[in-house]
Amino acid sequence: MYELPLFPLNTVLFPGTPLQLHIFEERYKQMIGECIAQEKPFGVVLIRQGVEALGTLADPHRIGCSANIIDVQRLDNGHLNITAVGKDRFRILTLNNQSQPYLLGMVDNYPIVEQAPETLQPLAERLLARLDRYLRLLVDAGMIELDPSHLPDNPLLLAYLAAALLQVPPIQKQQLLSIHDAQSLMDRLTNIYNREVALARRLLTDSGSQQGLFSLN
Repeated sequence: MYELPLFPLNTVLFPGTPLQLHIFEERYKQMIGECIAQEKPFGVVLIRQGVEALGTLADPHRIGCSANIIDVQRLDNGHLNITAVGKDRFRILTLNNQSQPYLLGMVDNYPIVEQAPETLQPLAERLLARLDRYLRLLVDAGMIELDPSHLPDNPLLLAYLAAALLQVPPIQKQQLLSIHDAQSLMDRLTNIYNREVALARRLLTDSGSQQGLFSLN
């Protein structure tokens, strides 16, 4: 159990995936400044109730992902642009909104349960095939620039990247982040990608064009 500064956002971060943030509120400039100075992570949590900025501290979902800051750009107006990478899933045990202007949580790491490699590898290969089709549709539509051949070999990293790339509402990504074990996560993702690939192909066929079909969040 340890204390972690928390950043409630309208997005879900997964281990091993990147996050870019523009920091302009004083409370989060302070929080990120302390994380940079002390070389410590912060926690990204999806907002359950409340607003992302310029309001009272939001109430977050209880499972989130810690983030390590890997790049900082300091702007002339005092704002910050940061790039962070997801590290560990955690579970919030208690919240503290009194001692700092930002939210603090007492958390425990909440690692996903991984099955044996011989169980996960065939599931990863099945998921990879669906993800590859999905990404190639997005690339052909001109919506992303990504080489689908450069995807992780590690089954769990592949699953988290697949979850991050999905164009679904944040609450659905939160449900994916909260799944207990890797096999269930891969099964759920494969089912979702089956649906998303079929939908994307239908939209392409109906529109007769590959432009303007996707909205990346």
